Amino acid sequence: MKLTWHRRSLRLRHPFNIARREREDKVDKEILLIQIEHDGLVGWGESAPTSYYHQSLDSAEAALARIAGMLGQDPLAFDAVLGSLWEQYGNETATIAAIDGAMHDLAGKLLGVPLWRFLGLDRARMPLTSFTIGIDDLEVIRQKTREAAEYPILKVKVGTPQDDAILSVIREEAPNKVVRVDANCGWNSANVLERCRTLSKKYRIEFIEQPTAAGAHDALPEVRAAGLCPIVADESCVGVQGVLACAGVFDGINIKLSKCGGIRRAIQMIHTARSAGLKIMLGCMIESSVGIAAAAHLGPLVDWVDLDGHLLLANDPFEGIGGRGGRLTLNDRPGLGLVER
Repeated sequence: MKLTWHRRSLRLRHPFNIARREREDKVDKEILLIQIEHDGLVGWGESAPTSYYHQSLDSAEAALARIAGMLGQDPLAFDAVLGSLWEQYGNETATIAAIDGAMHDLAGKLLGVPLWRFLGLDRARMPLTSFTIGIDDLEVIRQKTREAAEYPILKVKVGTPQDDAILSVIREEAPNKVVRVDANCGWNSANVLERCRTLSKKYRIEFIEQPTAAGAHDALPEVRAAGLCPIVADESCVGVQGVLACAGVFDGINIKLSKCGGIRRAIQMIHTARSAGLKIMLGCMIESSVGIAAAAHLGPLVDWVDLDGHLLLANDPFEGIGGRGGRLTLNDRPGLGLVER
């Protein structure tokens, strides 16, 4: 199998800001698109590294340069190939996720089946995706909400001193939509109960994602005991090893392929979470349709979907999974089902 890759700049429709990083006005996000070629076919994968997990484009490319000679000649040897990568490059989860995604895309193309069928899933069970409204000036948030009129579920970034004002604007513009909020570690043990109680009741919140910093869970049992709305872990649940630690503290977990290392590790997390009584959301970074599609094919296995990274872009280089009205499409094309624009 031949591995190649290149950097690709993704242009956002709006700057995307969250509570746990300093606000910036960038509208460009660089990712790596990788290709694995075998027998005249190409599998696509995407690496979207983030500094929060101590990864970068440079570290990803350095790993890929060494990985290129490790893939062998059997495109279905998932365990052998990915097992070796985890042993040697386990800290580069976004890059392993890209290899994992490309191998699954290639396998589907070699076998002539879409990935959802390869995995034995029922595409009719795909939940609607939410559409994310990032932190911004209130009038910009109002405009973003109007632009998102076709999406029935909104995920709103909070974790700032303006949380009430942000959600008031959202509810003025979208009084009847399902609203989820994501604090991205923006609250603390002293204020999390009050924040959750106020927002969940006043603004009819479906669930609250990662209210406090990873590991800062002291007050969360009290929040759950108050019976307000579900609490979902994101930064507190990175991979398989973190799932069981969330039981009894959170009501659910957010699985991201670039965070956990790809489709196969995500499936392990899903089954572990089910055994622990946790609900499951599929999430994403800012990614093109390549990274989003790899996660979307697992949609029939989960409760909630937040796979809108490609919908936030002005220049997605691929198409095929849709997203209009929040409805992602698992089509009949082999592999990930994507078409390069």
